[in-house]
Amino acid sequence: MAGNDPFQVFRFLVEVENSGVVVAAFSQFSGIRMEVQTVQGRSGDDLRGVQSYIPVLTTFAPVTLTKGVIGDNDFLDWMFAAAAGVYDGPSDKSLRRTLNIVALDSQGRRGVTWTLYRALPIGYELAPMDGSRSEVLSENLVFAFEGMERKTETV
Repeated sequence: MAGNDPFQVFRFLVEVENSGVVVAAFSQFSGIRMEVQTVQGRSGDDLRGVQSYIPVLTTFAPVTLTKGVIGDNDFLDWMFAAAAGVYDGPSDKSLRRTLNIVALDSQGRRGVTWTLYRALPIGYELAPMDGSRSEVLSENLVFAFEGMERKTETV
């Protein structure tokens, strides 16, 4: 029964480093925000004396994936590698990766894909669970990243 399929609510898939392999699925995705900081200046060959905006720094806000589930142990190990261990600090090895966040349409087809470059896991949360209810395990993830692309799939 398609109407009772619990995975139908997962409309955002996570793929690591353009592998095409889905490592997690979520029902909510938020936080895509880019801001370009600028300075004003005048070009040396501008005879009119008009100030223009010159891009200096670009910042990207962390993104959050909520109400989902991680289905790949290697992905989960990478998530936890960014945190301090029991006896040492975070591992420096391959902490930043490229992630694809794929939005699915109502028929489950790929729609928009956000590629997050140099993504770093900075948050993990297991949603509250209640043994007296029949709720599905739900995890939330937060990633910082240093660049992005947005692509729309063509049919």
